[in-house]
Amino acid sequence: MNVGPLDLRPGGPLFLLAGPCVIEDDELPFTVARSLKATTDALGMPFVFKASFDKANRTSLDGFRGPGAEEGMALLAAVRDEVGVPVMTDVHEIAHCELAAGKIDLIQIPAFLSRQTDLLLAAGRSGCAVNIKKGQFMAPWDIGHSIDKVTSTGNHAVMVTDRGVSFGYNTLVSDMRAIPEMQAFGVPVVFDATHSVQKPSAAGGKTGGDRTMAPVLARAAVAAGCDGVFAETHPDPDKALSDGPNMIPLDELPAVLATLQRIRAAVEGA
Repeated sequence: MNVGPLDLRPGGPLFLLAGPCVIEDDELPFTVARSLKATTDALGMPFVFKASFDKANRTSLDGFRGPGAEEGMALLAAVRDEVGVPVMTDVHEIAHCELAAGKIDLIQIPAFLSRQTDLLLAAGRSGCAVNIKKGQFMAPWDIGHSIDKVTSTGNHAVMVTDRGVSFGYNTLVSDMRAIPEMQAFGVPVVFDATHSVQKPSAAGGKTGGDRTMAPVLARAAVAAGCDGVFAETHPDPDKALSDGPNMIPLDELPAVLATLQRIRAAVEGA
């Protein structure tokens, strides 16, 4: 599938979807995108920059949400043009899909919305590539129905992302068998290393997490054969306005990615 100038496909080079959880201000997206581009260029790793314009499912009413769709997408389009990387963002409503056309290369369907038929159809009709995050409540073999909804529009530029499954209260568990199960649909499969270590609604009105486990799960997923890795990152996660506990510090990500490439090379040579 084409995402901007990139060809992302099953069995192709390991690729990265990464950036801060949310657009916090006018500078953060550019800072993170430039840093990640330098790292991935050095590694020869295809890279799509990600940031959300609206965190519509925050635990608490007073949680920071972002600048909104029009301002956020305009800023992401500026990142694409100035930094020279494809960009991705979440959509929550049909109108967001229409706004994304011409500004966003890859639109993402949030896990909680992965069965929403009208949203998936609108995403397919947008002309953008589509990343469907498999819901925490969904078996991997059921994601095929969501893929079919998008491709029914004639848009076959689809990938899917696993972010663990709900296991009891405030706990997620990643089952690496989901990767080959979803690859059977013939689409690229991404592993979300940072949302998989979340502890939903477990930190007193906000989501907690354990960022130290994100590289561990990413290594396991690459060993299991995923096509790409999703990781949220921030220069100072402890001061981030959303999902700080599970984000990887920006200065630690180069070493993490270099390790993932070595694992990928070992798996390919096995």
